[in-house]
Amino acid sequence: MNWNSTGSWQPQDRNHTTQFRFIDVLKKPVEIYVFVDPLCPECWSLEPYLKKLSVEYGRFFTIRTVLSGQLTNLNKDKFERPRKLKDIWEKTANRTGMCCDGDIWLENPISEPKLTSIAIKAAELQGKKAGKKFLRKVQELAFLEKKDISSESILLECAESLHLDVDEFHQDLHSQSAKNALQCDLKITKEMDVEYIPTMVFFNESDEAEGIKISGIYPYDIYVKVLKQMLQRDPLPAKNPALIDFLSHYEFVATKEIAVVFDWSIEKTEREMKKLLLKQVVEKVPVKYGSFWRYSQS
Repeated sequence: MNWNSTGSWQPQDRNHTTQFRFIDVLKKPVEIYVFVDPLCPECWSLEPYLKKLSVEYGRFFTIRTVLSGQLTNLNKDKFERPRKLKDIWEKTANRTGMCCDGDIWLENPISEPKLTSIAIKAAELQGKKAGKKFLRKVQELAFLEKKDISSESILLECAESLHLDVDEFHQDLHSQSAKNALQCDLKITKEMDVEYIPTMVFFNESDEAEGIKISGIYPYDIYVKVLKQMLQRDPLPAKNPALIDFLSHYEFVATKEIAVVFDWSIEKTEREMKKLLLKQVVEKVPVKYGSFWRYSQS
């Protein structure tokens, strides 16, 4: 398998990246700040593009996820707000192809959104990789399974499922360290004048010029164009990994994510995944909008 230690795909064709490999793998020149909120459906719909960017150009950049905290006051209006949120989630799912089941706001509303963000920072205290996996897991639980991801019991189950040190996580969940880490993210959000989520800010570490900020969701080509502008060159994208390698690396992905990464239609993606389903390589997980696939081969 050709995933490197940072989670980026390394092409099998050595000549494809030889001129960049030494400098770009050991010290990636671009850092991308991605401002998100775990309960934001637009942030969730950014996932396919982040995966594709990592597959094709991950050798050039690192991602720093920043929690903006802009949805921490979700329950101010106890009566009208849930219905509005349901409508927003349903419309976003229909538009983007990334399922988010708005019924959660009527059936099992998030009771304390801020605790979810603190929990993500608590997981991050066990490593950036742990933090990213925890963020992804709570998004899956909320958007797909309608779980109250501000419930401490759900958060502990999530930590256990990801093989974190649960005792340490539980302690950090109530620690000042996790709260301070979240406050640090909120400070960065304010300093960078981020007023809308999701937002991506691209920086070149060797260039003192200001970063380039992109707020909202744009076609994939726009992100590539900005990255190349930051690099001040026009590198070729890495070749796509084999589908089986992609699935084994990410383990649980949406049809939409696969379609975006491999430049396939939803119909072609479904056909390719059904082939793997027949071989018992994956399990299909139907959700309210579309489907997800779990890699099941040991």
